[in-house]
Amino acid sequence: MPDHNYFSTLIWQIADLLRGPYRPPQYERVMLPMTVLRRFDCVLAPTKAKVLSEYTRRSIRLEGEALDLRMNSAAGQRFHNRSPIDFEKLKGDPENIDGHLVSYIQGFSKNVRDIFELFEFENEIVRMREANILYLVVSKFCDVDLHPNKVPNEQMGLIFENLIRRFNELANETAGDHFTPREVIRLMVSVLFIEDDELLATPGTVRKLLDPACGTGGMLAEAQNYLREHHSAARLYVYGQDYNKRAYATAASDMLMKQVDHNGTGTNVRFGDSLTEDEFTGETYDYFLTNPPFGVDWKKQRREIKQEHDQRGFDGRFGAGLPRVNDGSLLFLQHMWDKREPVQPTKHKHGSRLAIVFSGSPLFTGGAGSGESNIRKWIIENDWLEAIIALPEQMFYNTGIGTYIWILTNRKEERRRDKIQLLDAREIWTAGGSEDNKRSLGDKRRHLSVRQIEEIVRLYGRFEENDRSKLFDNADFGYTRVTIERPLRLRFQMTFEDKARFLDACPHLLDDVQAVDKALGRELMRDWNQVWQGIEDILNASNSRWKATERKLFRSVFTYKHPEAEPVAAIGQDGRYEPDTELRDFEKVPLKDDIDVYFEREVQPHVPDAWMDRTKDKEGYEINFNRHFYKYTPTRPLELIDAELKEAEAEIMRLLREVTE
Repeated sequence: MPDHNYFSTLIWQIADLLRGPYRPPQYERVMLPMTVLRRFDCVLAPTKAKVLSEYTRRSIRLEGEALDLRMNSAAGQRFHNRSPIDFEKLKGDPENIDGHLVSYIQGFSKNVRDIFELFEFENEIVRMREANILYLVVSKFCDVDLHPNKVPNEQMGLIFENLIRRFNELANETAGDHFTPREVIRLMVSVLFIEDDELLATPGTVRKLLDPACGTGGMLAEAQNYLREHHSAARLYVYGQDYNKRAYATAASDMLMKQVDHNGTGTNVRFGDSLTEDEFTGETYDYFLTNPPFGVDWKKQRREIKQEHDQRGFDGRFGAGLPRVNDGSLLFLQHMWDKREPVQPTKHKHGSRLAIVFSGSPLFTGGAGSGESNIRKWIIENDWLEAIIALPEQMFYNTGIGTYIWILTNRKEERRRDKIQLLDAREIWTAGGSEDNKRSLGDKRRHLSVRQIEEIVRLYGRFEENDRSKLFDNADFGYTRVTIERPLRLRFQMTFEDKARFLDACPHLLDDVQAVDKALGRELMRDWNQVWQGIEDILNASNSRWKATERKLFRSVFTYKHPEAEPVAAIGQDGRYEPDTELRDFEKVPLKDDIDVYFEREVQPHVPDAWMDRTKDKEGYEINFNRHFYKYTPTRPLELIDAELKEAEAEIMRLLREVTE
């Protein structure tokens, strides 16, 4: 049986017919809806006559939803088409094919019509008709048999993904916004369900899974495939949402054809921006699985998200904090985790597990007190972060950067309580875009084989310390940012130029400045405290009162910093010094360390005059993955380096002689 690559190539060849009227990046406007339409046509073909007969009989007395349900039953699907037209009949009237094609689409049940409205396909029908290519495209699609007997449901999703990847490569766009490599999804799903074998093996078990950035639905499909293979007695209802119209329409159509919509209304996959248009408000889920668009800003959603954060706090979805506006991936994590299932075994509520793909940024971006750090703090201090898996670079279609899978749960097993596992799988990979395609696919030059996925899952499940797996206490990733102050040290000297500059700004203080000049002279003085006391005595004697701004200006004009000057005493604080903001520094003190001991050990030996301002302490969390897996490589001996340089020099001289001879 031909595989998904065969059908993808066949459909891709049809796309060449669009060249001219369409630019290559625009091909998906036609090819995705036409592929979906042809798939619907093939699925409904065996029951077409029965549906038409039933429609003739029932349409007199029924209409709307009631009629749709009756026709769906006749079709044996969650959708139907009551038009007498099919793809073969479309070829019978080339002159009116545009009208017939629109009529054919309108003959579908409402759930399918809604999908094609988001495809905005009628505009493309008009465009192809005007370019005189509509009949040719429809005719070519008639030759592509997408019946489930030829193309199983699991392969259909791969066909869609293959096409989208090719379209977006032409457009130089981010295919990763739409789907994730299947082997990465299989790894995520295997880890997501790793603790639930006993629960999922119980007959009649029903579980729910949400992907709020589902794209074409690859993660939803792969999760269901896993349960069919390993826990056929359990039922998994999958739900998704996406804001990309064509990706959503593709996912919704795929879900309909797979009959995964348990309520038959087509609402398992919904359209809209999950961050601002939550289509699953009030719902809770057992599992979460997603690859949100990372490195994508959320400026357009900022007002609504900030309003929810400010007004509702932890009663809303984003109470833990808001990340910087140029990367909203952590918002998706909060959005999902707000829908977690509580742990109440007596009520058959077994908690939730979450797997999400991130770039490296959410690990460490943002200092103590920032939105990112506060989100990490919220997750870790509640003991929800179970593990992080580092994936190899060049694993995704649209980026070569390193990526990480975060696993969260509110029902850690006993041995994992108050622990976080870091798993380094960056060197576990096989060259090539996939197991059946050894060539690169865009930026995807590496993949995980079945055995490598099993190896990573075993490392995860063993929960042991080794070269690839490290175990940490939650507190190991926390720190206190302590403000380290050093005293301001000022020298004083009155010069003619500075005196003129000050009097230009405050000419009314001429008599006072002259008195100070006469009393203190023009000598350099190292102790500003003593100088100012003398100035205050002079001003008090003349009953002169300077404003605070004038005092500040006087000091800024006639003093300058010097490390050998005496520290400036803080006004109104006995024994304390005024801090020099330019010398202010910060120390990240691990939560497990005593801050005073740390200060005496790490700071005071280097800056004896420093002190800590503990009123400014901030607690933060970061996960420095590289530091924990760093392997020291000793430098090569100087003798070896010197010998290599001499060898290279000799080679250069030999080449020069060949040129000059």
